[in-house]
Amino acid sequence: MTHLDDRLLILRGQIREWGAQVRPLALEIDRDPEAVRHHFALPAVRHLATMGVPEEYGHEPEKIGGHRFYGVSALERAVVMEELACADVGTLVASPGPLLAGVAVGLCADDRQKRWFYGRVLAEPLWTCFALTEPEGGSDAAAMRTSLTSTPDGGALLSGEKRYVGNACRAQLGVVFARARPGPLGITAVLVDTAEPGFDARPLDMIGLRGARISSVVMDRMPIPEDRFLGRHLTATRRGVWAFVQTFNVLRPGVAAIAVGIARAALEYVAEHRSTLSGAERERYEELVRRVDATRHLVHHAAAAVDARGTDGHLASAAKLRAARLAEDVTLAAAAFFGPGARLSHPFLDKLARDARAMEFLEGTGNMQRLNLFQGLLGGKVDRDRRRVPADA
Repeated sequence: MTHLDDRLLILRGQIREWGAQVRPLALEIDRDPEAVRHHFALPAVRHLATMGVPEEYGHEPEKIGGHRFYGVSALERAVVMEELACADVGTLVASPGPLLAGVAVGLCADDRQKRWFYGRVLAEPLWTCFALTEPEGGSDAAAMRTSLTSTPDGGALLSGEKRYVGNACRAQLGVVFARARPGPLGITAVLVDTAEPGFDARPLDMIGLRGARISSVVMDRMPIPEDRFLGRHLTATRRGVWAFVQTFNVLRPGVAAIAVGIARAALEYVAEHRSTLSGAERERYEELVRRVDATRHLVHHAAAAVDARGTDGHLASAAKLRAARLAEDVTLAAAAFFGPGARLSHPFLDKLARDARAMEFLEGTGNMQRLNLFQGLLGGKVDRDRRRVPADA
């Protein structure tokens, strides 16, 4: 069991307080994700704008309860993400910040690349993106078609298409995975400045999680200087597939925490708008609360596991799998407390249900998480002798 220490409890309390300023934005951001640009001054948005930048690169976040929080651990990010997703997941994913690309930079960039990337992030609020998935092959590395063609100056030309990339249409910086040569070691990641010629990203129509501005990307002979190749100081085995697997391991507890936050928001809505519940409704409500609490414990345990060792991603997959299902179940169950037609008469609940459905597809679908869990089982990382926890716990 992983428990939050006093420091993280202080952080949770402060983020929860900041979240109260974010909740009123929920339907506005859902209608117009670009409206977040009017709210950069909110403390929660400011915190997200630099969350993940390490102290040694000049990051001096505002003190909270006498502590500075840099957002470099999965457990700390899970705490922040649950609270802000509970306030409004749309604003959380719409806010500028280095998170998605920043994890890959933290894992694979050399010191000079980190100074360039983090320096840009600290200079002004900007969005970043992480481009892996492709229209035909999804996130299957073997089917990756985006290519890097070498140029005489040591750089390369980047060409190809990516799909379902969060915030790509407004990102200034990104990490893009591409194939430099055939074979499993031929995949590498590059840092891109989207202002360079050859980069074109456009938002896709989405029903849920509209704040994320999920985009399609086309890159046409985009020039990549030699010093933008990530992992130049690492062995070939740690530059491509290893890099994005590790990135997902580190990010998945945060995604799971977002799903927990969405579920909590739905239950808080019921508590606020249904002052009295029948006996049966009260039992149903308390069962949902217990499921949220149990899933949160799993999320925190998974985050602590990847903080201790990034290769232990099977728990992160378990947490993401459980939390995505939880969010869908709880948001639909919450609507049932208000009778037929609740999603028409309660637009906030409808938004939560739409956002919850999107959680299945972030950072890998349920089937992918089950494969990761099975690999953990085969690798002896799952203790099969422990008493089985019921699926609805």
